[in-house]
Amino acid sequence: MTETAYTTLHGVGESARRPDATLKVTGEFAYASDLWLDGMVWGATLRSPHPSAWIRSIDVGPALRIPGVLTVLTHEDVPGAKFYGLEHKDQPVLAIDQVRYQGEPVALVAADHPETARRAAEAIVVEYEPREAVTDPRKSQHFVRHQPVRRGDTFEAEVVVTGEYEVGMQDQAFLGPESGLAVPAEDGGVDLYIATQWLHVDRDQLAPCLGLPPDKVRLTLSGVGGAFGAREDLSMQAHACMLALRLNRPVKIVYGREESFFGHVHRHPAWMRYEHGATRDGKLVYVKADILLDGGAYCSSSPAVVGNAASLGVGPYEVENVRVDATGVYTNNPPCGAMRGFGAVQACFAYESQMDRLAEACGLSPVEIRVRNAVSQGSHLITGQVIDSPAPLAEMLRELEAMPLPGPLPSAVSEDLRSMPGGVSQTTHGESVRRGVGYGVGIKNICFSEGFDDYSTARVRAELIGGEPHVTVHTAAAEVGQGLVTIQAQIARTELGIANVTVAAADTSVGSAGSSSASRQSYVTGGAVKAACEAVRERFNGLSPEEALEKFGPIEETREYRHRPTYPMDPRTGQGDSHTQLALCVHRAVVDVDVELGLVKVVELAAVQDVGRILNPQALEGQIQGGSAQGLGLALMEEIQIRDGRLLNPSFTDYLIPTILDMPPMHMKILENPDPAAPYGLRGAGEPPTLSSTPAIAAAVRAATGLRLTRVPIRPEDIALFD
Repeated sequence: MTETAYTTLHGVGESARRPDATLKVTGEFAYASDLWLDGMVWGATLRSPHPSAWIRSIDVGPALRIPGVLTVLTHEDVPGAKFYGLEHKDQPVLAIDQVRYQGEPVALVAADHPETARRAAEAIVVEYEPREAVTDPRKSQHFVRHQPVRRGDTFEAEVVVTGEYEVGMQDQAFLGPESGLAVPAEDGGVDLYIATQWLHVDRDQLAPCLGLPPDKVRLTLSGVGGAFGAREDLSMQAHACMLALRLNRPVKIVYGREESFFGHVHRHPAWMRYEHGATRDGKLVYVKADILLDGGAYCSSSPAVVGNAASLGVGPYEVENVRVDATGVYTNNPPCGAMRGFGAVQACFAYESQMDRLAEACGLSPVEIRVRNAVSQGSHLITGQVIDSPAPLAEMLRELEAMPLPGPLPSAVSEDLRSMPGGVSQTTHGESVRRGVGYGVGIKNICFSEGFDDYSTARVRAELIGGEPHVTVHTAAAEVGQGLVTIQAQIARTELGIANVTVAAADTSVGSAGSSSASRQSYVTGGAVKAACEAVRERFNGLSPEEALEKFGPIEETREYRHRPTYPMDPRTGQGDSHTQLALCVHRAVVDVDVELGLVKVVELAAVQDVGRILNPQALEGQIQGGSAQGLGLALMEEIQIRDGRLLNPSFTDYLIPTILDMPPMHMKILENPDPAAPYGLRGAGEPPTLSSTPAIAAAVRAATGLRLTRVPIRPEDIALFD
């Protein structure tokens, strides 16, 4: 098919308009929180106020006496298995004899009005016996996973730099809180309309807890208001279904913002110690690293997070001698799990901070130290895995360095004060403002790793409707805002040459598509749609779509797509081909810092990223900008504050995320070096910008202040220079 045909069809390589774009801009898009069904009632959850306590008794009587309350459920009412979990079934549907974190679900209420349900939940009397909580992961003896990486035996060098680094607990902060509607079915099963990231794994966790076979638990994706990993675990799914089955009525649960902070996992906070050894001209000889990740009360996806932190713990640099130890532990802090770039984000802040220290010690620029050690195609990771597709890191760094810098530092006399640190608050007139420039590099694995059976399924049907060819694409892949629905339609148009394409609602009536995480859906579901379309096209027998469908009638094909196999890391040495694909992004940040007030304004972000092949230019730019925004948040403002296991800032008043006033202009250069193993040569693009933006911003603040700044987010008190 020619490029002209692509243009006509809005196929692969074009900025095809998203079908949900207008609805979202006008406020008409139906999110899961908008679900409604006649006769439905409302569910609410009672949560533990303690991070660690025994449950001695639960009295539901006061709640049941409130008019409008229909039922109250505790762990005794769970109809099937009482535990669930992504990797280990260690999390109770409702607390049984103890609670392990503040916010753990203890009881459920259903009522005829949401406020009645919430009041009734508060009326339940629970007798707790608080106990000492383990909240410092450095004192925990309960390991989720320890993954070493061992390579080489030379740990002496001419230049040695060491550092200790910390990354705070970041929240995914999606704008659409957890919500869903459970509807009991005539066959004794349940239909759940839910905002999630992984329909089939939700079902596979739910069915045993509900005491039902999987085919009687049917999930349909509802409008998702962002995800970023937090919807990979269950939240209210089992609770809504339990209430619906008990009452034989539809039940809706919608979290408020505060409950959302308690109701989903967060990014693992990390404590890291690094030692880099190099020759005097800056060539790496060895790296030692200890990485400690706080997994919180339950396992979630912590084992995979530890694996990523270990295997990518040195970054995209060539080094023959490595001693890395990555460890995840349990505590009585909130559970931590998937968040954009998980595991790799934390390590990236540490190893990039170290590369800047090494550059200073060797008398080199931040770009030059990275270029001298950069991986390329044919290099191997510290796990021994060979990078067998393009990895033009040195070229990317030179491209980034060559980008023009923004104009000079604003003058308080001539410039709008909103351009100063503090912005519209007008807290400074520029008296103590200094500028800094910093660089960051990140490498992220794409798709699931370490031997996971990572696949997706697509069903494609071509038929004549009103005399015109029409294609329906059906997958279970969750559209969480990344533009996947648009990509599926573009692939179908490209492969079949048919302009009219409908992407059916994602549900569990088609085979699994896996999770919308790990930057994998364009790769794996895109591969499945492409394969199913190719199978349909083969059945055209060389005829045009119109001729084939008129002659043969509707044509439907279903295909599974798997990427090449991966393998677990060796538990002693960490060696092994654990990853499918690797993606690189580099950032340059320019910041202005008021060193008296500790305020930072990011003046500009510039990024270079290799995406293999651009499928949708506008959507891709949005992914890079969005990832950079989350990296900026982690660098300067986003942190869940935990004290003695208690969450102190569960609101968007106190948990700060970047707004339009905080995001600077972004300049991007996107490279296309196709990966021969991937569909269309594409390379997953959503996560890498989150890695490299954080250390670039931190490095720029260091350059402006001269301070070491070993922790993110950087707080005003970390910066302010007092006499």
